[in-house]
Amino acid sequence: MFGRAVKRFQTKWKSYRHRFVPWVVLNISKNEKTLRHVTESSQDKLVPDEEVSRSLVRLFSALLGIDRTAVRADPGGGDPMLEQALGFSIDRRPSTLPFAGTGVFVSSGAVPKGATVAMYPGTVYQPYEPILLQSIRNPFVFRCIDGVLIDGNDKGISKMVYRSCSGRDRVGPFMMSDTSWLTSTPKNPLAVGQYINNCSDEWPANVCYQEYDLPDEFPIEFRQYVPNINYSQDTRRPLRCVVLVSLRDITAGEELFSNYYTIVH
Repeated sequence: MFGRAVKRFQTKWKSYRHRFVPWVVLNISKNEKTLRHVTESSQDKLVPDEEVSRSLVRLFSALLGIDRTAVRADPGGGDPMLEQALGFSIDRRPSTLPFAGTGVFVSSGAVPKGATVAMYPGTVYQPYEPILLQSIRNPFVFRCIDGVLIDGNDKGISKMVYRSCSGRDRVGPFMMSDTSWLTSTPKNPLAVGQYINNCSDEWPANVCYQEYDLPDEFPIEFRQYVPNINYSQDTRRPLRCVVLVSLRDITAGEELFSNYYTIVH
């Protein structure tokens, strides 16, 4: 019993230690070497930012014109609205990996290579902003190449911080971010990227992370579906988002797997 518990802990630890801020700090030289290698080999984005924007606008246009509460997909049968907008749907369910917990699967349709499959939700922290407390026992802190961190935890202090920042940034009748990803029924069905598991020798990556800064001209009425918010209100930088892009054609029933060290900059 004890041996199984230790093995389970080791498996979980290996899968997210590079997201744990104290571990990153203590292993900074090693991580910088890895990140330099990733940067050098991933200069070109898999798809242009303009194509990511077009995919999101297409989806958000469909969301804006439909009552999501009136459209309930059959369990495991896919989301008809998402499939109509993008040609596929995804959902969360128990992973095929031992001890991995929740995973993300293509539930219907087909994902072509280069498609925007999911978004990584959460509060966006610049490298100089405080996140140590939020990162403790938090497997959902994602580190971008430039040190920007996205806290995709939908529970505890991370949840409270995100809600607070989202309410702060409202502009008149327009919400500047989506908080529904903190629940079991997100309005934006792509906002589940934090649950995509790391690849293994048996299950190679079929999606990769791509950094995407939301353009200033992104329609204000669609920002209510963006599952990210800046921690600091006075930041002049564009809102950093991270999307997951398919590396190959993916068929219905397949689980999505990423490589936590592969980030297209």
